Formats: sequence, structure tokens, C-alpha cells
Amino acid sequence: MITEINSYVHFHGAPTKGKILMVASSPSVSQQTGWPIGFWVAELTHPLRVFQEAGYEVELVSTEGGKLEMDTYSNPTDASGYSAHDVISLGYMQQSWFNEMLTNTKKLTEVKADEYDAIFLVGGQGPIYTYRGNHELEKLFADFYEAGKPSAAVCHSTTLLLEAKKSNGELIVAGKTWTGFADAEEEFADQAVGMKIQPYRIETEAQKLAGTTFKVAAPFSSYAIQDGNLITGQQQNSGAAAAELVVKALEKKV
Repeated sequence: MITEINSYVHFHGAPTKGKILMVASSPSVSQQTGWPIGFWVAELTHPLRVFQEAGYEVELVSTEGGKLEMDTYSNPTDASGYSAHDVISLGYMQQSWFNEMLTNTKKLTEVKADEYDAIFLVGGQGPIYTYRGNHELEKLFADFYEAGKPSAAVCHSTTLLLEAKKSNGELIVAGKTWTGFADAEEEFADQAVGMKIQPYRIETEAQKLAGTTFKVAAPFSSYAIQDGNLITGQQQNSGAAAAELVVKALEKKV
């Protein structure tokens, strides 16, 4: 049996196919743990690799603008060793342009949906506090969604979808199937550190919503769902899968 795999990889110097907006949480402090929190680096770098290899330019903005901080456990150089396996993030961290990107982000209110082809929300510990109830981010995401552009969120960034609405007042997730950080994963994390980390659980809250379907796969597996132009990923291991769905959706529009 012969098996062949052939896929496009953007070569150096080639013109870009379009521009994707990525949004990350500005630094915050957990009211549950007292920890400094921010974004989960793999949820930025793994999708970033997919987008760049597919030929798309990426711009990163944040909830407040300025310098970003990655969640400690997501840093592959952290003494805990929790993410030491993440050589993709480690590779990006060696690039001066990547570190500059993290140092000087625009605030999300400084950009408009019509300047980009898709939006991708980066998760982490921070979004629980900086995304939910953030009407500026809700509007920006809805602008992409209602324009028919791929609109993606992964891990804890899906907390935005618990409340984000379209211009007609209906929840974006109404009639949709989607995913996000699972209760089983929250339980694993709580037991690992010996305390309750998050003030609420996304899966639990999503199950309270009428007219929407929230699904999860095995804990910490790569799992992403596309329903129309809404794309969601379960957790940090799902960022690349969600990004691949974004790219496929963009290619269909060409």
C-alpha cells in the first residue's frame, strides 16, 4: 500500500494570503489563588505556526494593550517542567520578533474586524477574568462572526461565548455545537495543586444555556469543533487543530 501526504507550506519571501487577528489576555491576578496570570503560550505559538505555515500574517492584540505575560506553567523554561516538552513555544521564544510582539501589543479596541480575515482567541488563566463580561471583546468577536469570517476560541477563552451575543441580542452559540475547557480537566488541575483554581467552570456554565450543545472529548486530548464559522478548541492541546480548521475555512472562501 502506498500512502502519500502533500500539503502546502509557505516559503520564505512569498506574499501572504491574508491577515489573522489573535487576541490574548493582558496580565491579571487570580482572585482564587492570588497567582499572577496571563495567557497560555502554547495556545498562541501552536496556532501561530499553523497560520504562518499556511501563509497568513498574524497580528497579536490584548485586552489592555502593552506587555503580555505567559502563565508560569505554560513557559517551557519554568522550573516546574510542566511544559518542558513544548519545543514549539521554546523555539518561538528564541526569536526577537516574537518577544517584541509580546512586549508591545495594541489594545483590542484599536483594531477593526474589516482589517482581518479571521479572529483567534488565545486562552490561559487570564481570560476567566479578562474576557468574560468584556463587552469590547464580545463586540469585536461578534463583528467577525456576523461578517462570516472564521471566529475561533480555545480553552478558557471560550468563557467569552457564555455571554457574547450577536447584534440581534441572540447568543453567538445559540443553535451551535462547541467546546471549551472541560470540568474533568478543571478537576485534574485542582487536584494537582491542591486547591480550586477557577471561580467557575466553563462546561458547567455552558450546560446551563438553553439551545446550545457543549461537547468535550477525553481530558487533554486534541479536540476542536467547527460549526459554521464558529470554531472552538477544548484546551491547550487543541490550539493547532482549531487553527487548522480556521485555515481550511479561509481556503474555502478563496
